[in-house]
Amino acid sequence: MSVTLRRARVLQAPGQPSVLADVEIAAGVITGVRPSAAAHQRAQSHPRDRSDHEVVDLDGRWLIPGLWDAHVHMVQWALVRRRLDVSGAGSAREVADLVRARIAVDPPVAGAMLVGFGFRDATWPDAPTLELLDRAAGGHAVALVSGDLHCGWFSSAALRRLGVTSDASGLLREREFLPRMGEFDGGTPAERDAWVREAAQAAAARGVVGIVDFEVADIAADWTRRLADSRADLETPPPGTLRIRTGVWPQYLDEVLARGIRGGEPLPGVMRDAAGTPLGHVGPLKVISDGSLNTRTALCHEPYLDADGAASDLWGAANLTSEELTDVMRRARAAGMPCASHGIGDRAITRALYSFDSSSASGTIEHAQLLTAADVRRFAALGITASVQPQHLIDDRAVADQLWADRTSRAYPFADLLAAGVRLALGSDAPVARLDPWQAIAAAVTRTGDAQPPWHPEQRIDAWAALAASTDGAGVSPAVGRVADLAVLETDPLAASRDVAVAGTLLAGEWTHRG
Repeated sequence: MSVTLRRARVLQAPGQPSVLADVEIAAGVITGVRPSAAAHQRAQSHPRDRSDHEVVDLDGRWLIPGLWDAHVHMVQWALVRRRLDVSGAGSAREVADLVRARIAVDPPVAGAMLVGFGFRDATWPDAPTLELLDRAAGGHAVALVSGDLHCGWFSSAALRRLGVTSDASGLLREREFLPRMGEFDGGTPAERDAWVREAAQAAAARGVVGIVDFEVADIAADWTRRLADSRADLETPPPGTLRIRTGVWPQYLDEVLARGIRGGEPLPGVMRDAAGTPLGHVGPLKVISDGSLNTRTALCHEPYLDADGAASDLWGAANLTSEELTDVMRRARAAGMPCASHGIGDRAITRALYSFDSSSASGTIEHAQLLTAADVRRFAALGITASVQPQHLIDDRAVADQLWADRTSRAYPFADLLAAGVRLALGSDAPVARLDPWQAIAAAVTRTGDAQPPWHPEQRIDAWAALAASTDGAGVSPAVGRVADLAVLETDPLAASRDVAVAGTLLAGEWTHRG
């Protein structure tokens, strides 16, 4: 099927006015972008009324390349929509009260676990304790996942269920926690796949055409199943609404390679779009080199500050030695994969850049929340992409102002990275933030999410740059020869609004969302 999108408003060069154009699509590819008046005259003299050709008058609506989210945990994002929300709690006691209230009206059925999400304890006036959560849980198994996905707070019954122990806090962090995240996901594999389909459809309704999925699992196998051609005739089809690039965790690398798949290659037997391109591909090797800000485990050059502004005895923690990190990157390079190295603290990023240099690997540093000026330059020199999540600077603002009060001028330095020539890729880290690129774009441009003044406004980037960092290299305007992954908008994409109304989304010229 072919499509003509008439009177589409498209962006030109920065600073120039937008223009109305007719965009022609055939076999999933953009074949023409012409001024609307000329295209309209041709259409009058050569009318097209074939059943396999659709003409849609966009009536001046904006048309841009479809958006990508460069960092998602897709199953976790799908699950969060069904979990107890504790993100608004300002203390451990408030979280316990939310748990107690939920159990009072909706107690878990026998054998089930109540799972909550979103607590951030770094600035709480009280500390999480096992005793406090046990009193609220009333003997039920309760697992609460932190807002940064790097730790969990568990009741005694939940700890017994997982076969682990904790200290008096009931917290499991980093290495103890991350491998166990999937053990309390809930639902059958078929149910989770259905929840992922719903989440994919919701993403398409925000103009999203692709994600990079870093779920802690054998994601290549999971997406091979979800996108299998043999399932395309189901009443509820698999999520062909998105392109998927699967991260590969080191513990699953050998299994992926044993299936004959290397980096950048299509997942075997998956659905194809109208242009004949498989919807799923193997992406980067993912490695966690340090922790997070909220858990005070992001590895830093200087110690964290305490509530009084004095240096604490916490510097963060490395999950791998420099040698181990370099070895992982060499494995990625040998497998034909870029490496996606999680790095939040400035010392972790220094170490990651050293390992990229030593291994000659390519790829990204995920998060890149705190950098030295020297490492900004090294990013550019090595050609490493900064895969960043701008909404985190808003969600972590109060935490950073306390724990990193002496260095926030170097936190989330988007403008410095761009000025140095570093490529930015924007994402959400969903469920840490919503899978919504407009939220990320607005945060990068405004550096505020409420009535507060912009946080370090010198690090704001313009809307053109933020939009370009959200389209996976497709630019900001439809271009002839590109696959027709497009978003139709009711409002100006350069307005840096969190509430952009998406009228439609196309994947290779086929509608995945149509408002």
